[in-house]
Amino acid sequence: MNIYDKVHELANELKECEEVKNFKKYKKAVEAKESSKKMVEDFRKVQLQAYSEQMEKGAASQETMEKLENIGKIISMDLDVSNYMQAEVKFGVLWEDIIKILGKAVDDDFVDHK
Repeated sequence: MNIYDKVHELANELKECEEVKNFKKYKKAVEAKESSKKMVEDFRKVQLQAYSEQMEKGAASQETMEKLENIGKIISMDLDVSNYMQAEVKFGVLWEDIIKILGKAVDDDFVDHK
């Protein structure tokens, strides 16, 4: 079997993987409801703001952290958004693991050794 066959096999396995199925399902649910979609967008903006402040100043401001906390509370009340955020994290972990495994197969220098 050649490498392309194996890659297609992996792609098919990913399509059937629970992490991918859940991520797609909850993403679709969030995108179908404008209020949920806006909630995710607002969270991303504040998250990016916190990250930028941390990179520039070494820590995010108290105000930004309070915004994140408040949005987090609101998100936890919306089941679709909450499920989406959890599914996104699980998918992200899976994807990162796959990239690490593939990177190691090619060259150890591709893998970030943290």
